[in-house]
Amino acid sequence: MCGLAGVISRESERFAPHLARSMLKSLRHRGPDDQGILLFSPERTYLGRDIPANAEGTALLIHTRLAIIDLAETGWQPMASPDGRFYIVFNGEIYNYLELRKELAELGHPFRSRSDTEVLLAAYQKWGSKALQRLTGMFAFAILDTHGRSLFLARDPFGIKPLYYGVGSGRFAFASEPRVLLALPWISRGVDAERAYRYLRHGTTDCGSKTLFADIQQLPPGHYLDVRPDQVAEPRPLAYWDLECDRDLELSFDEAAAQLRDMFLKNVELHLRSDVPVGATLSGGIDSSAIVMAMRLIQGQRLDLHTFSFIPDDPRLSEEPWIDLITRVAQAQVHKIRPTREHLLADVDHLIWLQGEPFGSTSIYAQHCVFAQVRSAGIKVTLGGQGADEMLGGYRIYLAARMLSLIRRGQWWEAGRFLRKALRQPGVELKTILLNAGAILPGPVQLAAGSLLERRFMPPWLDAAWFARRGVDPRPRRKRVSPRALREKLAVALRETSLPMLLRYEDRNSMGFSVENRVPFLTPALAGFVLSLPEDYIIAADGTSKSVFRKALVGIVPDRILERRDKIGFATPERDWLGSSSDWVAGVLSQRRVARVRPLSPTGLQDEWSRIRSRRGRFDSRVWQWVNFVRWCELFDVTFE
Repeated sequence: MCGLAGVISRESERFAPHLARSMLKSLRHRGPDDQGILLFSPERTYLGRDIPANAEGTALLIHTRLAIIDLAETGWQPMASPDGRFYIVFNGEIYNYLELRKELAELGHPFRSRSDTEVLLAAYQKWGSKALQRLTGMFAFAILDTHGRSLFLARDPFGIKPLYYGVGSGRFAFASEPRVLLALPWISRGVDAERAYRYLRHGTTDCGSKTLFADIQQLPPGHYLDVRPDQVAEPRPLAYWDLECDRDLELSFDEAAAQLRDMFLKNVELHLRSDVPVGATLSGGIDSSAIVMAMRLIQGQRLDLHTFSFIPDDPRLSEEPWIDLITRVAQAQVHKIRPTREHLLADVDHLIWLQGEPFGSTSIYAQHCVFAQVRSAGIKVTLGGQGADEMLGGYRIYLAARMLSLIRRGQWWEAGRFLRKALRQPGVELKTILLNAGAILPGPVQLAAGSLLERRFMPPWLDAAWFARRGVDPRPRRKRVSPRALREKLAVALRETSLPMLLRYEDRNSMGFSVENRVPFLTPALAGFVLSLPEDYIIAADGTSKSVFRKALVGIVPDRILERRDKIGFATPERDWLGSSSDWVAGVLSQRRVARVRPLSPTGLQDEWSRIRSRRGRFDSRVWQWVNFVRWCELFDVTFE
């Protein structure tokens, strides 16, 4: 695990030491154990821990190390291939590195370390971009070919590890975080108007390759990039993997559960490979509970198992009884964190700075506090349940997609019966299902409804003229519904919407405390298997989510957890926190400060905030999005022209 950055240019240039050191400093939290720099030119290659004065070259690679596998000097980066042709900087873990190492050794490749980095570099030497298909892991890496004078970059299938880049003035630069790139004078701080709209209106971030900085993009998950100095102006990411959901496996429910159980346990076993202690984040839900119990099952009593949990003050949001149940059965040492409104206000600017871009809600702060606790306990690696809800239909919004699948197959009676039974599940409301089922309407009706709701999509607290001048169209696109509506909805959540956001939040929060967080659910094999199952294996006929996974866990996870039908999620008392901090919120949203943030309408926002504050308007996620966006713009000196 590490932080990485680099620059490649058409012509040799002088790299200012202060710039390289600034980039190193920005990455220090991601890799506090060591650092390394490669400076390459056709005449000379420099490799060391600091950049020399008057350094010139066509390529610069920067690495900060969090030592997890092979803690010795042999794991240091940038790492060179035995022949000196290739150099790699790598962020992540290759969990099947031992199997790949054995295969490569049998093919005659020599190894001088125990690191997965050397295995990754050897795999690329042997198989080129096809090596990506053989990897089980989370990764973002760059490999410099000093003979071909090119740079190969790749990101794991789900985008667990980040990789950002920017192009300008004949140069291509990349880094683990956007703010590292902002140190470069040819990367602007201008905002991307479309992304600003999506965040402010819908709370969405991290969708596709764009970011909220117009000059900075991210390499999409499951893609690689081959950059050559004479083509840096137009890099074109290429896909090496995609999540398919049109394959149908013919397995009985019990057969599917048995196979899923084996795959899940194998995943957890691989993710436990580490040369440092491994703990777990635990919410008390099925997914994190399954991971904790699997860790104990696989490693037995030799595992010194530590779990880390957020406990909200509001008992309606607390899962503490479930957390206590799991830690008691698993014989784990439990660590609990109870952040308050005062903690949030004290830490909010640091959190926004650490995240680098606005984020969805104050639950991200609770997660931030959990990883602070992990670090204080001396744990470097944790396992968590991220991705399981998106893969296994864990959120209530997926009930609508399940119903739509039945309707598209002409099974109207079954759809009605499903709806009646689903409404008996705790916390399920008819209006939520119907709102999320809007895609069933014919195309013209969808478009007409969109026109009627245009004010909703461009409310008066947004500056409609500013967005219009930049070509932002707020109208929703027509949705296509297939007989596999649920599986397609899950695939979109994994690839494009929910999961990319959550992975970014978790990466910044964990790495902000130099903690490597691993996600055992997110392997191509497991996701591909689940999305090939009949939809009633995922969400049962009575609306029970994760049906086949619950069956797979029988005998591993306590029955009381598996029988849970409520869905709390990782929620904070956001309304109480912000409502009791209305003076602070009002200060951030003052007309003077909002006037500097061009996408917002100072007058419209003031009117809406006054309505909310006086309880004449509905308090919802908008308040946090306004505050977060204004402070992000101020902290990062964002520009709008």
